[in-house]
Amino acid sequence: LIVRFLTKRFIGDYEANTGALYSRKFTIDGEQISLQVQDTPFVSLEDEGDSICCPEQINRSIYWADGFVFVYSITDYESYRAIGPLHQHVRKIHPNANIPLLMMANKGDLLRARQVSTKEGHQLANELGCTYSEVSARENCEGVREAFQQLCQEMSRMIGSCNGEKRRGLHLVRPKSPNMQDLKRRLRQALSSKGKSATTL
Repeated sequence: LIVRFLTKRFIGDYEANTGALYSRKFTIDGEQISLQVQDTPFVSLEDEGDSICCPEQINRSIYWADGFVFVYSITDYESYRAIGPLHQHVRKIHPNANIPLLMMANKGDLLRARQVSTKEGHQLANELGCTYSEVSARENCEGVREAFQQLCQEMSRMIGSCNGEKRRGLHLVRPKSPNMQDLKRRLRQALSSKGKSATTL
């Protein structure tokens, strides 16, 4: 989803869960903003329960974030089950903040393997106060872009109204500067490996 949003390309063998932070400038409602997107490590439920354990790296990212994208696969019910506990964890760090939330149901092109219905997705999103979008990173670039853009618009309005009050009084180390070059390098490697495979076949 991040690669699709930032580069408009899709690569099936993207190296996820790296914790990488990427940056790109966008124009939202006539104003240019610098957006940082962090590819946080995958979070799963503990021992078939309803609790999660987040490493300190993720907790710091949660603290600094101005908006959140909760992603699950429609072909993996366990990833859907993890959304509720993860949302609770975010709310523990931001108990009173009105932060924009987006729930994205990915792999919308794999309908035959669906384990989570659209109705279930809408219901959970309503319960958690999230905007809901069912997308396919593989086949629907425009849907991914529109979902992220809507979240960016909400974030821009919220940041303008709170003037940074959310972070005042706390002294945490801000995440390292984003590296868009790393994303481009990984994209080139993936495309190169695909080209070599095709030549071999």
